Amino acid sequence: MTVLCLTCPSDSWEIIEGLKIGQSNVQRPDKHEGFMLKKRKWPLKGWHKRFFVLDNGILKYSKSPIDIQKGKLHGSIDVGLSVMSIKKKARRIDLDTEEHIYHLKVKSQEIFDAWVSKLRHHRLYRQNEIVRSPRDATMRAFPPQAAMESPQPAASAKPSNLPWQSAAPSNSSNSSLPASYSNGQSKVVAWLQESEEMDKCAEELARCQSNLTELSRLLQSLEILQRTQSAPSFTDMQVPLSTSMSPVRLHSSNPNLCAELVDFQPPVSRLTDSVDSASDYIKLQEEFCTIAQKVHSLLKSAFNTVAIEKERIKQILSDQEQSDQSTQINSLRKSLSQALSQNAELRTRLSRIHSESVLTEQVVSLNIISTPDEVNELHVMGIPLTQQASNESRLSMSESVSEFFDAQEVLLSASSSENEGSDDESYVSDVSDNISEDNASVTDNISRQMANGDFAGCAFRNGRRTCLPAPCPDTSNINLWNILRNNIGKDLSKVSMPVELNEPLNTLQRMCEELEYSELLDKAAETEDPFERMVLVAAFAISGYSSTYYRAGSKPFNPLLGETYECIREDKGFCFFSEQVSHHPPVSACHCESKNFTFWQDMRWKNKFWGKSMEVLPVGTVNLMIPRFGDQYEWNKVTTCVHNILSGRRWIEHYGEITIRNTKSSACLCKLTFIKGNYWSSNVNEVQGFVMDQEGKVIHRLFGKWHEGLYCGVPPSAKCIWRPGSMPTDYELYYGFTRFAIELNELCPELKDVLPRTDARFRPDQRHLEEGNLEMASTDKQRIEDLQRTRRRWNEENNIKQEPRYFKKVVDSNHRERWVSNNMYWELRKNPGFINMEPTVSLW
Repeated sequence: MTVLCLTCPSDSWEIIEGLKIGQSNVQRPDKHEGFMLKKRKWPLKGWHKRFFVLDNGILKYSKSPIDIQKGKLHGSIDVGLSVMSIKKKARRIDLDTEEHIYHLKVKSQEIFDAWVSKLRHHRLYRQNEIVRSPRDATMRAFPPQAAMESPQPAASAKPSNLPWQSAAPSNSSNSSLPASYSNGQSKVVAWLQESEEMDKCAEELARCQSNLTELSRLLQSLEILQRTQSAPSFTDMQVPLSTSMSPVRLHSSNPNLCAELVDFQPPVSRLTDSVDSASDYIKLQEEFCTIAQKVHSLLKSAFNTVAIEKERIKQILSDQEQSDQSTQINSLRKSLSQALSQNAELRTRLSRIHSESVLTEQVVSLNIISTPDEVNELHVMGIPLTQQASNESRLSMSESVSEFFDAQEVLLSASSSENEGSDDESYVSDVSDNISEDNASVTDNISRQMANGDFAGCAFRNGRRTCLPAPCPDTSNINLWNILRNNIGKDLSKVSMPVELNEPLNTLQRMCEELEYSELLDKAAETEDPFERMVLVAAFAISGYSSTYYRAGSKPFNPLLGETYECIREDKGFCFFSEQVSHHPPVSACHCESKNFTFWQDMRWKNKFWGKSMEVLPVGTVNLMIPRFGDQYEWNKVTTCVHNILSGRRWIEHYGEITIRNTKSSACLCKLTFIKGNYWSSNVNEVQGFVMDQEGKVIHRLFGKWHEGLYCGVPPSAKCIWRPGSMPTDYELYYGFTRFAIELNELCPELKDVLPRTDARFRPDQRHLEEGNLEMASTDKQRIEDLQRTRRRWNEENNIKQEPRYFKKVVDSNHRERWVSNNMYWELRKNPGFINMEPTVSLW
């Protein structure tokens, strides 16, 4: 048996490659078992000991050998379909299965070597098994559903209880029908009972359903063969399946298992050797196309039958007199009118629900009004602009819609089975006093200057753009595997990526995007009850993730050291600025002022690629101060994972726990759990949580989905606290941006003379990408990165340390470094103004 791997230093990640073309008859490996350390899923801190059993390429694990014998499994991993990477020095083994990333560790070097050897052998055997017996492998990897276990033959596919068939004989008279049927309805029911054509159509659809089940099974088999590189990836080879079918191009969707296939041009001799390996794949393709033709024929026949019978029923209905219909409609109208007149309260409530739902749908519309016609349209709807911009309207779901909210009961718990033994690290910062004292006057000054229009170029603008200048580029021709294969387990923030993979925003702007629903904080500043105030803060913490739902296909630009971003939103009442305060490690800091709150954070993001997925691990805390009540909240961020990086439909999920504390009061605490699921599970994107008092009593229960909304209470009487606004038109073509995100990089003429030259909106590569000029964007990106490397090298040689201009480093009571505002940005902006200042360094 030949074992292939990438040669890397012992302290780097090493990718274990898979089955090669022509490699067959891998000897059945022996069963292997033993203990290993597995990294916790919740909240991804620490390791726990688990017992693993490796049998025929399937790795199962549980707490102990006894649990394995009893069938109490915690998980099962198909190593043949996983990307496997190892790190010899740390004795680490990582398996990326797309849905989950399993991090394993072994204490002893001898045991580590044994596990790696066995996993390699089992992985090749499993892949060879899939190639040789794809159908059996499919049944093992994907357990058949009840509908797939015993498909009915076509001859017996006729349903016994069709909707239009009654228990009575087909020649029963119309008198057996209920008296409530009108004359026309009686004719229709009689037609349904006597129509042989509809029975024939039902049989055809039943056979079609059986064939679709078979197609589903074949599709799974083809997917497995593709993922294991069983079919030859011949770039210019086409295999004709039959004379009546078009050629089907063979390809592979997982380049990890055999990277050499990309450039493989097989000679005749090697093609002969690989015929056996590809025979199952070709047979499956032929069978798939044959059954697909049958399905098409059956559907075409069923469609023709339905079209003919449709004309018959139209003729029957046309015989019914119009007077009967008019009488029924008038009767219904009269009954409804009487019911509404008898219940004035119901009418009032329905009217309020209608008006509030309209307001909720228009929560972001204030930012996108660009024409007088749109303004008039709002007035026609009865929605004045002042009412639309109010905080009350943005939370209008909280009272009325909750009574009509229909949701299944959900089990809310304070912990998860996967969260056993998790350590919750908490601390209270002592920097809050300095921040509150230093920025109290700043908040007042900014609010007053905004009201008086003292900020140049900050007049209230209704004309913010509603669309990006150009759609996002096509990235299908980029071979991500060649870029990422040497960066398994590494921090991708240090890796230069093609500009096509970016979105025209950077991390500093993404931090501002978290304030899209700042009205929740305005509402919290008006709420007297501390527990309800905590609920609103929790909703705000969750709302920051909603914009990522459609953003799995691209990444933000990495800011340069010293790069800044400013955002003044008169409609939302806040002033925001951010700066890249460190390059290695990359740290971004931001500060936001409002008359109702102060918001700041400093974050470092670690981006790690594991073979099929990429994890984004945030390090740092988010801080919020509400001066009216003397509250200061702190919370962490959860892990983000982008799945199907190399192939398939990319999707994004967040998982972990958020703990929100009021460091000035121990009256209440909030915990939120972002549940880890998979793309097809029912609880995907689900969030559950609770607010409890200092004695541990649960006061409020929270549930929902981070991309749909958050509810407080118990269904069906739960109240909707927050839900995201509607997406703009054709958002799929424009990076999946929300309306708020579209506006972030807009550079208005009145802002050009007041912004610092370090503002992200002046960055040329990002601007070229937004405008669709990929060639210039790529050139400028390379030039800007080279300039940054040159500056860093020169600073190191001359022992110069570049200090941030608008933030300062402090140390909290737990000896942790924090970056907070030094209150210089708005002062410099006003006097002498950035246009009159010489930049300390030219970033681009």
